[in-house]
Amino acid sequence: MSSDAPLSNVCITPSASVRDALRAINDGASSIAMFVDDSQRLLGIVTDGDIRRALLAGADLASGAFEYVNPHPRAVPPGTSRAAVLDLMRSLRISEVPVVDPDGRLIGLHTLSDIVGRPKLSNIALIMAGGKGTRLGELTKDTPKPLMTVADRTIIEWVILGLVDSGISRIYVSVAYLADKIIDHLGNGERFGCTISYIHEDPAKPLNTAGALGLLYEQLPELGEPIIVTNADLMVQYSAADLLAFHDAQDATLTVAARPYTHQVPFGVLEIDGDRSVSAVVEKPRVEFEISTGIYAVSPQALALVPAGEPFSMPELIEACIERSLRVAAWPVDSDWLDVGTPKDLATAKGQQ
Repeated sequence: MSSDAPLSNVCITPSASVRDALRAINDGASSIAMFVDDSQRLLGIVTDGDIRRALLAGADLASGAFEYVNPHPRAVPPGTSRAAVLDLMRSLRISEVPVVDPDGRLIGLHTLSDIVGRPKLSNIALIMAGGKGTRLGELTKDTPKPLMTVADRTIIEWVILGLVDSGISRIYVSVAYLADKIIDHLGNGERFGCTISYIHEDPAKPLNTAGALGLLYEQLPELGEPIIVTNADLMVQYSAADLLAFHDAQDATLTVAARPYTHQVPFGVLEIDGDRSVSAVVEKPRVEFEISTGIYAVSPQALALVPAGEPFSMPELIEACIERSLRVAAWPVDSDWLDVGTPKDLATAKGQQ
């Protein structure tokens, strides 16, 4: 339980009375009491509404509270993102969600006040959603890639929920290919806890991976803070707040979220001297690089380098910053990451959920 009240305050045994349940709800500053056994396994919950209805139906304070238990409450496993928990709360119209381990033991309680009480960021985010997704073939003939679904949600919804989870509530989405479908699906962002505005690219003139930044800067020349830029086809958990803090600490103009990528050469690699003699052979070596994840923190100074309405790529923007001796930093991402670019990637993303 992330509030100041200990988790034990809202836990009761199956033999607890209605009075005990009410006391637990009051002491825990919650709207539920949770039944647990001697091993802390969650047996069910009872809400203040359940108790109220029971009293109106004739129960008294000495009555057994377990008679009114919900034995199958919605719960989440450890590590579930706050965005996913908030989404669950909103969809079910509940304000508490228990956290249980794989053995069913109660280990925490998410409350709505804790979830929405996180610090808000004044920074904005731009989601790049204008591409055609041609590597997905027929899958994107009538559906833009950001609207491909993983675990009953579109990929771009997961991106948005992750940003909202980090405290970002003002989001721009660049659209081009099948733009109306993305706009109709996302709307103004209210159901995700944010506001969504749209940057319209010309589908007949693709602007590459950074061109929309020029349009954004043209629209918002008064920007004074770094923005988060992310592709719309990523399955990854990260903290935009941590990325921005790193960007600030590095005094960077542009920060690239980077992660290790290992490639194993499937052959024996020869080390050959100048006279063509072989000095060694390395069997199937592994080579490791750090790659861009498609997530960035970009300061206004870098945005001003992007020509408005002209094709421009993120590698070009990085090079432009380096040529001007503007600091480009690399922020390490250690969570699972997947760029959903091919049918195989999409199948992998679906299997990970």
